[in-house]
Amino acid sequence: MSATPAKLGIQNIGQISIIVHHLPRATAFYRDVLGLPLLFTAPNLAFFDCGGVRLMLGPPETPELDHPSSILYFRVSDLNAAHQRLVEQGVPIEAPPRLIAPMPTYDLWMSAFRDSEGNIHQLMSEVPRAK
Repeated sequence: MSATPAKLGIQNIGQISIIVHHLPRATAFYRDVLGLPLLFTAPNLAFFDCGGVRLMLGPPETPELDHPSSILYFRVSDLNAAHQRLVEQGVPIEAPPRLIAPMPTYDLWMSAFRDSEGNIHQLMSEVPRAK
């Protein structure tokens, strides 16, 4: 019988780092376009609240970290309205709202966009199915 590996005790994601090259521009985008609350700033860093997960914007610390961020999926209740707001603000859209997967009780819809630094992110909405 093998020993059970010890669990780390991970509770949730506490912070996600997003690489940016122009912090003032990126701060304005995440605050003014996406509407995320700015928590605080530190030298070369800005921190936002995204539903309890902290997003940290900052330059790459080393050359090997200088690459686009992971794709973040921002949950919204009205995908079409959120997508239209991004269009009106001139945000580069990579994919318009589209059905990704019909699930048993909802349809999963997404829309892809680029932030001010060229990172691709998605808006997502789980639209309940009519009964």
